[in-house]
Amino acid sequence: MTTSTMKWQHGETWYRVVGNLTSSKTPVVVLHGGPGTAHNYVIAIADAIASSGRPAILYDQIGCGKSTHIPDAPIEFWTPELFMEELDLLTKHLGIGKNYALIGQSWGGMLGMQYSTHNRPGLKALIVADSPASMAIWSSEATKLRALLPIEIEAVFKAAEASGDYTSEEFQAAMSVYYERHVCRVPYPQDVLDSFAQIDEDPTVYHTMNGPSEFLCIGTLKSWDIHDQLHKISVPTLLVSGAYDEATPGMVQEIHRRIPDVTWELFPESSHMPHVEEPERFKQVVNGFLDVKLS
Repeated sequence: MTTSTMKWQHGETWYRVVGNLTSSKTPVVVLHGGPGTAHNYVIAIADAIASSGRPAILYDQIGCGKSTHIPDAPIEFWTPELFMEELDLLTKHLGIGKNYALIGQSWGGMLGMQYSTHNRPGLKALIVADSPASMAIWSSEATKLRALLPIEIEAVFKAAEASGDYTSEEFQAAMSVYYERHVCRVPYPQDVLDSFAQIDEDPTVYHTMNGPSEFLCIGTLKSWDIHDQLHKISVPTLLVSGAYDEATPGMVQEIHRRIPDVTWELFPESSHMPHVEEPERFKQVVNGFLDVKLS
């Protein structure tokens, strides 16, 4: 296991190689969610992949975790293009630019899909876990999920949106109810808690790109939609999602029908984190896909 940083024009990007890059197997870069949630909660994904002898790379995207934080950057700095540049540079820095795969979770899957719509000769496969291809659809589906919550919980959300105050204990408690249904349906492992803690410490990227809550996307991603670009993804693709996921089955179905070479695995007991909620099946599905599609 190797840990280091990559220096580039915006600072330093922290990364960790789990396994050995000299392996004959194609390495997989793990893209975490958020934006700005850092690598901690996807350590289990890297470990699952590495258990098959295939190296996996974890990293903290610029602006969060152990990478350089840029709290004073202008709003327009935080774009998907920034993170695609970082990803390109990282694959080259690691010497895997001609042969690698991606697995992205939530925002990481959004990033992975957009990245894959461009010509990437070294990219051999893509796994998208629990991700939308449109923030408008994400918000619309979140509204439907909210409507299924107890009336008093929805009242708290509406009050927060009316007042603009998302810091109250009532709002945090209401969010916990939503998270327990649609983000992670099992007790949070420490790695998940660590990711939540660090985004609480520096919410710059999340608040700037998304907004104050899972429901209210008013940041730089507000109009993000790549549905009409998905047909350009030419590599074998695996979609992973949960039956109770924020990335609802209807949302994922719209992605599934647009990517040419695609497989979709729905996890019946999971919400937004099948890698945590159904870890053994997740490992089998992901490694099975990688072993079939890659060397």
